[in-house]
Amino acid sequence: MQTLNQTELILALILLIGAVTSFALEKIKIETTALCLLGLVLVLTLFGLENWPSFSEFLSILSSEAPLAIIAMFIVSSALSKQGVIERLTLSLQKLTFVGFSPFMLLLLTAVACLSAFINNTPVVVILLPVAISLSRILGVASSKLLIPISYASIFGGCCTLIGTSTNILASGFMSSSKYYPDMGSMGMFELTKIGFPLMILGILFLVFFGKKLLPEREALSKILADIDRKEFVTEALVIKNSPMIGQMVKEATISKISGVRLLEVVRLGNSLSTPLSEIKLDEGDRLILSCKPQGLIDAREVNGFKFFDQADLGIEEIQTSEAIMVEAMIKPTSGLLSQTLSEVDFRGCFSLTIVALHRKGKNLRLRLNQLKLETGDTLLLLGSEASVEKFRSSGEAVLLDRSPILVDKKPIKSFFAIGALLAIIAIASLGIMPLCTVALLGAGFLILSNSINLREAVRSVEWNLLLLIYSMLALGLVMEKSGGSALLADFIKVICTSGLSQEWQVIGAIIVLYLFTAFLTELLSNNATIAIMTPVALMVAFQFGLEAEDARAFVLTCCIAASASFMTPIGYQTNTFVYTVGGYRFKDFLKFGIWPMAIYFFGTVSMVGFLWNFFP
Repeated sequence: MQTLNQTELILALILLIGAVTSFALEKIKIETTALCLLGLVLVLTLFGLENWPSFSEFLSILSSEAPLAIIAMFIVSSALSKQGVIERLTLSLQKLTFVGFSPFMLLLLTAVACLSAFINNTPVVVILLPVAISLSRILGVASSKLLIPISYASIFGGCCTLIGTSTNILASGFMSSSKYYPDMGSMGMFELTKIGFPLMILGILFLVFFGKKLLPEREALSKILADIDRKEFVTEALVIKNSPMIGQMVKEATISKISGVRLLEVVRLGNSLSTPLSEIKLDEGDRLILSCKPQGLIDAREVNGFKFFDQADLGIEEIQTSEAIMVEAMIKPTSGLLSQTLSEVDFRGCFSLTIVALHRKGKNLRLRLNQLKLETGDTLLLLGSEASVEKFRSSGEAVLLDRSPILVDKKPIKSFFAIGALLAIIAIASLGIMPLCTVALLGAGFLILSNSINLREAVRSVEWNLLLLIYSMLALGLVMEKSGGSALLADFIKVICTSGLSQEWQVIGAIIVLYLFTAFLTELLSNNATIAIMTPVALMVAFQFGLEAEDARAFVLTCCIAASASFMTPIGYQTNTFVYTVGGYRFKDFLKFGIWPMAIYFFGTVSMVGFLWNFFP
């Protein structure tokens, strides 16, 4: 083991352990942890530590090609989504349900995997969520039989190409800047395909033949409530003159104590009151917006102090009673509602909708909803009129899961622009004419100039919290490499292999340990955080075994597969988180079902890497 400065090494390991612990416990938001980590790393540069990156070295991270390429690919993927390319394919697939469940699933999952091999899999899965729920009704199965397979198929596809996931692009950046292998080039567009494609075929076949049998039947959030509980009516009433409720707070008024009646809103002089409902003091002429179950509606009419519209000549515009509908909506990664509470965005005032419940990571939340900050993947159970629901749908802040998207007519030329830009990026980067970063940025710029996506939409399409995480983990990776932390982990892996295996099996042992360690980390952290930690370690392990650059690439590709192949928890990969909330799954569902594709990818990766690079004795 090389001589290490203990102070810098201890500091690096403290930062690593602290970051991993914070990410795993989720007591603090990931973005907050990433920002604090980045700040601590920069502060420590002020002490002039010998084996610590300098400030100029940290600034070089900002010019790293990988994050810029990731930003550009977010924009290209968003343009494809905006122009209806993904919707056209998925809606065409709906016409093929007559072939039966298994053949249809083969077609659907193959399409998802192929799309995800070349564009960000987040919009693919997000668009498919309402489609899958509609398809489940046509196929006569629970939506839980489709949603996990769709998420897994998007992961399968992402493991096949350089641009399939940001994880691969990050790893490629580390390969081209390795100090151990200065002549090692970046990852080729289809370099992962020789491993990822056979695994994708095996994974899809497993999902097709065993998914329906092994996956549980789970109900979506809107079906958690019994049918009788979901039959509610939205109506309006008026606080009349001399009402005993005048001057009372809502929480003390009789209306709040009637079973089956929920006060949604208080309108005074034409304005919706923003004060928390329970604290509002009622006044004469207040209009009460109520949600009532059938029996509650009957009971409410017997209460003195206010009248429904058909009980008095109010002398104002007609107050209508309309049947309420209940729908689910999932918060998108690019929603403007993220990190804000419902009170801060005045959700009820803006959309005239009431949030009955909020589903987050397997928990159904009903209390203090106005104080909860919305997160990506939150599923909201909404109650309101059809007009209000359509208003919220058109806002684009969330994906409504009540029906498949209706394809709005798009200009064909802009669809061709979006597809052409993607194909040009693939072709030019594959042929080595330009680096991926350059051609991806040019492609994104072309799509903005051609108005295939406008600048505001392009900015919103980028998951900036992910970029913050990437930059913080690049900084931590630099610290680990400079302080000797990566070398320490590499030494640990080598010791495991050399002490328990004969010499001819040690390289295969290193591949196995790298895969398992990376797979374990990615279930706790994000795949991007994991690859930022493990790629320098993988290169150092290969260097310690005396391998040439070509063989060292196999170690990095192994980590790429392991970092993305997150199947056993709903938090290791973002698409798993989406289907977790929407499909009504439990945490154990991922453990019980995910272990099978995890085994396929583990044994498959080790076998193919060993065979393709002649690591087997």
